[in-house]
Amino acid sequence: MAERSIEIVVPPREPHYVGDGFRVHNFIPSGYRLDMERMDPFIMLDYGSPHYFPPSDKPRGVSVHPHRGFETVTIAYKGRVAHHDSAGNSGVIREGDVQWMTAASGILHKEYHEEEFSRSGGDFQMVQLWVNLPAEFKMSPPKYQALSHHQLGKHILSEGQGMVEVIAGKYEETQGPATTFSPVHLMNARLNQGAEADFSFPAWFATALLVIEGKVQVNEKEEVPANHFVLFGTDGDSFSIQALEPSVVLVLSGQPLEEPIAAHGPFVMNTREEIAQAFDDFRKGKFGYLE
Repeated sequence: MAERSIEIVVPPREPHYVGDGFRVHNFIPSGYRLDMERMDPFIMLDYGSPHYFPPSDKPRGVSVHPHRGFETVTIAYKGRVAHHDSAGNSGVIREGDVQWMTAASGILHKEYHEEEFSRSGGDFQMVQLWVNLPAEFKMSPPKYQALSHHQLGKHILSEGQGMVEVIAGKYEETQGPATTFSPVHLMNARLNQGAEADFSFPAWFATALLVIEGKVQVNEKEEVPANHFVLFGTDGDSFSIQALEPSVVLVLSGQPLEEPIAAHGPFVMNTREEIAQAFDDFRKGKFGYLE
C-alpha cells in the first residue's frame, strides 16, 4: 500500500453564525482548494469549535428552512441539538449522537439548542456535513436516521490506545450503522496520548480529517493541532494518525460521484433548471409544512 500524502493543512477560518445558535468555521466549500468538485461527494462542512453559550430562556438555532438533493449529517460533540422536519421526524441529538437526514426530493427542517441545554447554558461543539446524492436518488423520498452513540460501530485498538468509532462505512472489520447512497466512510478516532491508528481508503476517494480535540501527527511528519483540517492527495491509499496528546479526529472518505453540481443556497442538484424547479416547488408548498 502506498502512503497518501498531505495536500494541504487548513486552519479554521473566522467563525460566522448560522442562525443565532451555531457559531461555525466553514471548511467546505472554501478557498484552499476545498471546493465542491474537489471534495465530491462532500459538498459542505461547517465546524462549530467549542464555544460557551450563556443560559437563555429562548432556544437559539435556525428557523424553518428547506433542503433538496443531498443529505445532512450532524455530529454532536458537546451540547444538545433539537430538531423537527416536515416529514414528522423530531428528536434530540445528544453528545456523541449523529443525525443523518436525507433531504432528497425536499424537506423543511429546523434545528436549535435543546430546551434544557438552552436554559442551563454550556459548551457547544458540533459538525454539520453535507453529502451529495447521486442524480438517480436526488428525488427519492426523504428519510431520517437517528444514530445514538451506543449504536455506532466501535473498533477497540490494542493495548488501550483508544477506539475508532464508525458512523458510516467500515474500519477494519467494524461496520458503521448509517446507510448511504454511495460509498462513504465517516468515523471518529478517539485516541489516547501516544496511540496510533492506521487508515486505508481507495486512492481516488476524497479523503480528509478534522482534528476535533488534541494534537496529532500525520504520517509521522506533520503536526496538526485542534480545529485544523487536513486534505489528503490522491497519490496513495494509506495514512497514519499519531496522538501527541489525548485526541479526537473526524476522518472522512468518499467515492466521488463525478456528476455535474448545481448549487444555490439550500438546494444542490445537477442543473440550473433543477435548481429553478426546486425554488418553484418550495414556493408552491411541495416540501410540506412546518411551523
